[in-house]
Amino acid sequence: RIRVFLTRPPGMSITDKQRRHLRGLAHHLKPVVMVGQKGLTEGVFNELDIALESHELVKLRISSADREQRQEMIAALNRQSGSELIQTIGQIAVLYRRHPKEPKIKLPA
Repeated sequence: RIRVFLTRPPGMSITDKQRRHLRGLAHHLKPVVMVGQKGLTEGVFNELDIALESHELVKLRISSADREQRQEMIAALNRQSGSELIQTIGQIAVLYRRHPKEPKIKLPA
């Protein structure tokens, strides 16, 4: 099942302070979702949705030699999942999507 958010859910915009907090939490995470040679498949979107649903904060590895193509993939994953892009460093991206009913990560005010 693929969940599509055409617009961001209400209250999804985060502050710089919250972004710094999430970057700190993501530092020790291992990439959970990998985008390989086949690019963005339905399986990648499904795995990302499941990972965001259970963890809220997810680190991705995108194996693409072209920097511009990598940025386009990150933007597509971000848009499709309804998440907030926290950080990108090289082939690694960090996405955050607050759980609608039971948030696990407490963000600073």
